[in-house]
Amino acid sequence: MLFNSLEFSIFLPVVFFLYWLVTQRNLKVQNLLLLSASYVFYGWWDWRFLALIIFSSSVDYLVGVKLSNNNHLNKRKIWLYLSIFTNLGLLGIFKYFNFFLESFTDAFTFFGGHLEPASLEIILPVGISFYTFQTLSYTIDCYRGKIQPTKNVLAFFAYVSFFPQLVAGPIERAADLLPQFFRQRQLTYQQAVDGVVQIIWGLFKKMVIADNCAFIVNQIFSDYDQYSGSTLVLGAVLFAFQIYGDFSGYSDIAIGTARLFGFNLKINFSYPYFSRDIAEFWRRWHISLSTWFRDYLYIPLGGSRGSYRQTIRNIFIIFLVSGFWHGANWTFIFWGFFHAVCFLPLLLRKKNRRHVNSVAGNRWLPSPAECLGMLTTFTLVTIGWIFFRAESIMQAVDYLSIICSPSIFEKPYAFGIGLEKIIVTGISIFTMIWIEWLGRNKECPILINTTTNPLKSWFICYIFVVIIFLMSAPQQDFIYFQF
Repeated sequence: MLFNSLEFSIFLPVVFFLYWLVTQRNLKVQNLLLLSASYVFYGWWDWRFLALIIFSSSVDYLVGVKLSNNNHLNKRKIWLYLSIFTNLGLLGIFKYFNFFLESFTDAFTFFGGHLEPASLEIILPVGISFYTFQTLSYTIDCYRGKIQPTKNVLAFFAYVSFFPQLVAGPIERAADLLPQFFRQRQLTYQQAVDGVVQIIWGLFKKMVIADNCAFIVNQIFSDYDQYSGSTLVLGAVLFAFQIYGDFSGYSDIAIGTARLFGFNLKINFSYPYFSRDIAEFWRRWHISLSTWFRDYLYIPLGGSRGSYRQTIRNIFIIFLVSGFWHGANWTFIFWGFFHAVCFLPLLLRKKNRRHVNSVAGNRWLPSPAECLGMLTTFTLVTIGWIFFRAESIMQAVDYLSIICSPSIFEKPYAFGIGLEKIIVTGISIFTMIWIEWLGRNKECPILINTTTNPLKSWFICYIFVVIIFLMSAPQQDFIYFQF
């Protein structure tokens, strides 16, 4: 079920009504309703996916119980490894089996052999990478003693399948989200308004920004060899805003929806295109994933505490794995490699944490140095997005070679793509950037205090609903559903 679909616009109010009015705020009944609603939401794509998430939840619940009843180190390790191998095994089969098979076949052919293996027709379950990492963090934290395993089956299964963030995050830690299923939830007027406002802001970024960008980007990337370098620059820049509007829009809708049910989810994006270097970008982009890799991969490997050689190794491992997490294609792995190359000099010179506060502080405008840093970072990130979007590494290289040709100085070919669509998209992007710049110190740039401005929030909602109605593009799937 898509957030930007008619089905969800009916589903959400019905669940909200049942949750607050029919359950009489009975905690167990509310958790049961959330679990049932989450399975309906997830099974809407394909009911067969439910068997996988139920199996994964069952394994990790059992592992948690066994860890709580066992103090023997070796036995605890066995139960932890059961969780890790089960979850990563399922992820590997459904997401990476054909990739490894095709890569092995290509390598075998390269050395003169000949193989014709039969690949499997595997349907990738929606959101498997997200809930796999969410359940893994639970068992790892239980093993480390950071949290106490729960024996409440209902609360744990509801935590794993919580529908607002089930399909594309944020990837929540059990220490943050699971306890909320044991507390009595309340819904205040401010919380309800904030939830609605953030949902509408997310829909604006998805339906107006991302989907309009997709219309242009798809045309340019599908026939990139027919366009000038300047047109390909336009395509790359618009894809940068497409993926940001698409993914951060999903996170905004998820966070806003969770607010309506009395839950608080972690912020997942913090204005990443205002970053002044790559290190700052990764502190602001897909925060729940980057911190997951930091805590469960980078630090256990030794982080930056060892020698330069070990630090370099760890940086490349974490970025390559991050790229591979995104999909079974060499383009994603190269995308991770590219970001590792950009990030490493900052870390080795100990300048990776020089920008920890918002750009421009309390000033209206950034300094020339900050402008240069943001422009440089955005350029590097956009180059990386070309590899992310391309079908193959060679296609990305060809795309960049055309950009670097003299045709980059030609006027972008807009009329064949759709001049009106480009103008509408450009105005929408400018509006988003302006609003985010003004509200860059807030979790959501258009959240308003209802105590001091009781009508302003609803006026803002009305304006954005009208904009969405008038300027939205035909419905597109969320990009990160494929991951």
